[in-house]
Amino acid sequence: MAASPPVVVVTGANGLVGAAVCRALVARSARVRAVVRRAGSAPALDGVTEHVGEFAEDAVAREVTAGADAVVTTVHPMGSPREAQLRVAVEETPALARAARDAGVTRFVHLSTAGVYDRSPGVGDIAEDGPLLPEGSGAYPDTKNAADAALAEVGELTTVLVRPPAVLGAGETSVWNTLRPRAIADGDRRTNPAQTWAWVHVDDLAAFVADVATGAVATADDPEQGPVPGRATPVNVAGEPATWRDYLGTVTGALGVEPEWTDEPVWTGRLLTDRARRWGWAPRVSLAEALEELREGLAPRG
Repeated sequence: MAASPPVVVVTGANGLVGAAVCRALVARSARVRAVVRRAGSAPALDGVTEHVGEFAEDAVAREVTAGADAVVTTVHPMGSPREAQLRVAVEETPALARAARDAGVTRFVHLSTAGVYDRSPGVGDIAEDGPLLPEGSGAYPDTKNAADAALAEVGELTTVLVRPPAVLGAGETSVWNTLRPRAIADGDRRTNPAQTWAWVHVDDLAAFVADVATGAVATADDPEQGPVPGRATPVNVAGEPATWRDYLGTVTGALGVEPEWTDEPVWTGRLLTDRARRWGWAPRVSLAEALEELREGLAPRG
C-alpha cells in the first residue's frame, strides 16, 4: 500500500516564507494545515486547509497538531516591541512545540535566523557552532536566541532550527525586496560596500524546510548528517557569497539614487552551509537571478 501523504502544520502561512513553504510542501504531495490569524489569507492551493486563530492557544494548538507529522513555525513579529517578540519567541512558540510533542509529531522545524550570530569585524566564517550575540544586542537577536534556547529545552522532540540570513523574494511584505528598498529610497543607504551580505532566496529556503518537514532528510546521531532525534539541531542556509555592494548597488541603481559608501571595519566572512549541503540541500537561485528579480520589482510602472 502507498504511504499516506504527510500532514504538516505551517504557522504564519500568509507570510512571504510561510506561503512559500506551503507551496513547496504541496509540490511534495503533503497535506498542509495553514494557520493564519485572518480568514481567507492562507494560500489557495489544493492540499492546503486554512485554520484561523492564535497558534499558541491550547485549543488551536491541539486541533492543528492532532495527527500531524510535522510542524513548521515561521512567525516572529520583527519590529514589534520587545515584549511582543518575547511573548511569541519564548512563550508561544515553545508552547506549540510542547503541544506537537504531546501529539506525537515527528518533526518540528523552526525558522530561526543567522542574525543570532556575532558578525563583528574580524569574526571570520560562521558555522553552526559560531559565536552567538550576547544578551543586549537588540530585541530581534535577543528574542530569536531566546526562542532557540527555549525550543532546545523541549525534550523528546526532533527540532530543526533553520538559520537563514537575508531572505530575498518578491512580495509586498518582503523585507529585502520591498520594505528595505523603501528605507533606502528615504535615505538609509550608508554602508561599507565590502561588508558581507549573506542571503538566500525564499524558494530555496522553502525547499529545504519542506524536505526536512516531510522526512526527505533522514535523522542521524551526527548533526552533520541530519537532524538529531529528540534534540534541537541548528542548520545554516545561504546562497552564493555577496556583499553590500551587490545588494545596495542593485537597489540604488533601480531607484535612481546614489549609495553612500563608507570604509569602517565590517564583517567580511561567510555564512557556512556545509551542514545543509551534507543533508542534501543546494540553492538553485543564483545571485544574478535574485538581484534581477529584485531590480525588476523596483522598476517604475506605467
